[in-house]
Amino acid sequence: MAAPGSRTATGPVVRVGNAAELQAALAAARPGQTIRLAAGRYEGSFIARTPGTAAAPITLTGPRTAILSNVASAGSGPSCPVPTTGWDPGYGLWLYQSAHWKLTGFTVADAVKGVVLDDSPHVIIDGVHVYGIGEEGVHFRRSSSDGVLRRSVVAYTGLAQPAFGEGVYLGSANSNWDCHGNTDGVDRSDRVRVLDNRIGPYVSAELVDVKEGTIGGEISGNRFDGTGIAGQNSADSWVDVKGTGYLIQANVGTFAPPGTFANGYETHNPIPGSGCGNAWRGNVSDLGGVGGYAINVTSTSKCADNPNVVYASNTATNATIALTNIALTP
Repeated sequence: MAAPGSRTATGPVVRVGNAAELQAALAAARPGQTIRLAAGRYEGSFIARTPGTAAAPITLTGPRTAILSNVASAGSGPSCPVPTTGWDPGYGLWLYQSAHWKLTGFTVADAVKGVVLDDSPHVIIDGVHVYGIGEEGVHFRRSSSDGVLRRSVVAYTGLAQPAFGEGVYLGSANSNWDCHGNTDGVDRSDRVRVLDNRIGPYVSAELVDVKEGTIGGEISGNRFDGTGIAGQNSADSWVDVKGTGYLIQANVGTFAPPGTFANGYETHNPIPGSGCGNAWRGNVSDLGGVGGYAINVTSTSKCADNPNVVYASNTATNATIALTNIALTP
């Protein structure tokens, strides 16, 4: 009888039980296929480079006890990350130019970075557990637009580099657009929805960092636990919104020591027009007697033509200053 990976490699369901079988299945994936992980630990470099389609996405699925890990980078690669023979960047799972994938159920742990999407739009991450990560947990990068992260858990990130330990990272800083700005020079990881997740504790940077150049996303129904925010590289809030036109609603945020915590939600404007036109509705914030504002809009003059809006449905307890620093909208 053939080994499980080879037996099903050409079928609609590919069953894998070890790292070599998973690597082979990812390399041979095709639209409409499901790669099904058995319980167990998968140690190595796992890269997907084949796109699915809207009608026939590719699915990678398994139980929470199926754990992908990649504890160290190896070899040398280009300064702008591209899959390169002999180089392992240490990502737990890397989707490169792989649109229309579904990632469900399994765990990514003990990796340099967790799940990284490059030029991979329309990816759904559902019920995935990410923890024990050296840098950021989940990164939608290089115009990985129209994605969804939902019903997942992201915790214990930034263990190696606290300044780069974001839980969820949408887009790229404009200083990195030379690498990741593949849409008219901008990383347009637009319209990503972050829904009903549990993020924290011990996410060392922002729990969700929304970068300039991205537009139209949604951050809703999440539970944010700010315990363990390190405060490095100006990361001292649950969510930092530098993108434009985001809806942030029905999230529940808490903070308790240890950690560095300034405000629950912040906006910043690193380039003209960024950090504007965002709306907060129905968020519940417990600042733990440490945070100043639940929602701190850092500039109104820079968003005069597209203001941020904080609705009266938001609430805050244990704030050292107030719910917000701008007038509430009924």
